[in-house]
Amino acid sequence: MGTVRLTMAQALVRYLCNQFTEIDGKREPLFPGVFAIFGHGNVTCLSEALEAVRDTLPTWRGQNEQSMALAAIGFAKARRRRQIMVATTSIGPGALNMVTAAGVAHANRLPVLLIAGDAFVNRRPDPVMQQVEHFGNPTISVNDAFKPVTRYWDKIVHPEQIVSSLPQAVATMLDPADCGPAFISLPQDVQEIAWDYPEVFFEPTVHVTPRPRPDRKSLAAALDAIKSARRPLIISGGGTRYSGAQDALAAFAEKRGIPLCETIAGKGAVAHDHPAHIGPIGIVGSTSANAMAAEADVIIAVGTRLMDFTTGSWTTFSPEARFVAINAARFDAHKHRAVPVVADALEAIEEIEASIGDWKADAAWTGKGKAEFARWNAALDGYQKPTNAPVPTYAQVVGIVNSKAGERDYLITAAGGLPGEVMKNWRVKSPNTFDCEFGFSCMGYEIAAGWGAAMADPTRTPIVMIGDGTYMMMNSDIYSTVLSGHKMIVIVCDNGGYAVINRLQNAKGTPGFNNLIKDCKVKEPFAVDFGKHAESMGALTRHVESLADLGAAVEWARSTDRTTVLTIVSDAFTWTPGDAWWDVGVPQVSDRAEVEAAARDQAEGRKRQRVGV
Repeated sequence: MGTVRLTMAQALVRYLCNQFTEIDGKREPLFPGVFAIFGHGNVTCLSEALEAVRDTLPTWRGQNEQSMALAAIGFAKARRRRQIMVATTSIGPGALNMVTAAGVAHANRLPVLLIAGDAFVNRRPDPVMQQVEHFGNPTISVNDAFKPVTRYWDKIVHPEQIVSSLPQAVATMLDPADCGPAFISLPQDVQEIAWDYPEVFFEPTVHVTPRPRPDRKSLAAALDAIKSARRPLIISGGGTRYSGAQDALAAFAEKRGIPLCETIAGKGAVAHDHPAHIGPIGIVGSTSANAMAAEADVIIAVGTRLMDFTTGSWTTFSPEARFVAINAARFDAHKHRAVPVVADALEAIEEIEASIGDWKADAAWTGKGKAEFARWNAALDGYQKPTNAPVPTYAQVVGIVNSKAGERDYLITAAGGLPGEVMKNWRVKSPNTFDCEFGFSCMGYEIAAGWGAAMADPTRTPIVMIGDGTYMMMNSDIYSTVLSGHKMIVIVCDNGGYAVINRLQNAKGTPGFNNLIKDCKVKEPFAVDFGKHAESMGALTRHVESLADLGAAVEWARSTDRTTVLTIVSDAFTWTPGDAWWDVGVPQVSDRAEVEAAARDQAEGRKRQRVGV
């Protein structure tokens, strides 16, 4: 067997360059690029290796380690987990900045390869700059903080170890059941060591994502449950989209007359006007889907982990309802006493369709779903209709942006009040054009993810909708997109602070406190000129004074040649109805009668919760 002598860092990079994936019959790089901020621990060895392949494996410089990894996650979402970006940082604070992003990828089951520098294995120069010394265990570094939020974690303490470690990291990120972030810790002295690597390690490899088929007995049990249903309901989750099962599931739902609703991660698997679609479900869902869920007797949950925003903290469904859970992950398929079908969503749906015979849902039930959705659409028209109010609502802003968006433009949001408002008010025009990161609801995801999404598909424009609070938290990748030429449109809705969490605070009996700027401990509240700030980073900007001007501003933004930021003042207190109940902690005793009343209401709500495992 031939060998090639390389440093560990050089070998790692060469390995990444030789990994490929097949997308729509075409071979593509599995790792199409690297986000990097070089510093102590990755600038001398890893950067040397990356510089040598800059035309094969391009490196993009971000402005913050967290936002770089969030951009990588946005890229993975836009590519539906078919390609994986790399993010690398230095020792210490740079690495810790990425931990939040690792949590986002972990919660959302998204692949990203995170590589951080580390202190010397030989410990001769200890303590080095940016090293956090653990008094009782010298083997611990800040990189251990990634263990709870990654699917695969390794520290390379000998150059040979990457021969076994990297294939395992890749396999984890490509496994539909275990998919999530992989983390590799690279001590700087190990990066420099040269070793004779087997040439076969660098042979080009084309990876195919596995599609596990359902077990015959579990499939039979699922078919029995579905055929017994008088009022079936499909919940389509993110796994539907990542499997590429959206067309098969939509056709199955339409042919069999089963109303289809969507989770937050699943929204966009079908267009809004698909015949089987009845809207989003749950806490940020529609009255149509929630009404149908309350009466459904069999729920077919496809590719969803059934988080509380989907289930209304397990009050959305009848206590007698049965679940059939189709999921590649065993952990998710076995939740809440479901009939588990551990399988790829596409494989499972196709086998169910082929085996279910001439069964169809009752026509009256199918008709009820259509009627409920028609009422919901009429309500949306009312919520979105412009008025003479001095400050527009989120629903009105979302409605106008939605109406002016192109059929393939890609909506992105993540935190604050906008997730609920776009889930309800954004009418998806074509599949896979919607990204609401709400598995972790990470403030700061949005603009970074817009960069990643623009990079993933230059033929469409990401439209990033954020509040003023999120803009203040992480905005520097506006600069990144101008530098790199990856255009997005950013809509900043300025409602004076953290308005939706203020809504929750008020609803549970506490007056406004430390959320809206006017309720914070400040010398004097004032409005930030977000347009001027974005303009200083190279973006084109326009402040929109009214709804009447917003449509024209969006059309202008779609015609520009670079990232464009639109700002508009919006209402902090008006929200689109449709919500399900949500379980949150409320003080059982308080000096405020409003808080104690909220606690009593919360206790009553908990009596309706479905008891599960």
